[in-house]
Amino acid sequence: MDERYKPDGYNAVSPYLLVKDVRAMLDFLAHAFGATELRRQPDADGGIRHAEVRIGDSVVMMGCRPGAELIASVHVYVEDVDRVYARALDHGATSLSEPRDQPYGDRTAGVQDAQGNYWWIGTRLRGSGS
Repeated sequence: MDERYKPDGYNAVSPYLLVKDVRAMLDFLAHAFGATELRRQPDADGGIRHAEVRIGDSVVMMGCRPGAELIASVHVYVEDVDRVYARALDHGATSLSEPRDQPYGDRTAGVQDAQGNYWWIGTRLRGSGS
């Protein structure tokens, strides 16, 4: 398949969060998930109009929407659910569900960031198949 229709290193689908405070979201994603900032587009007032980060092999995009009451729900596979869950809580998230092993072969947890978005965190357990 010809991949020239999208930037190198990007998947065809990327979550796009509409948030009240892009700087705060960038900070949360860096601390909780180890996100690496890829792009930042400032607005005329010195804020951030658009930003992109990489978490693992995926890109998460976000834009400022000061009056946003939208809530996104994002699932992220990580190497260590317990560690990421603790880092997210340390950085202002609240718990939706504590880490636990699931019958379908993942260890999962859930947090809600300070802007209201839900982050479902999972690690595939060894020997659990595909």
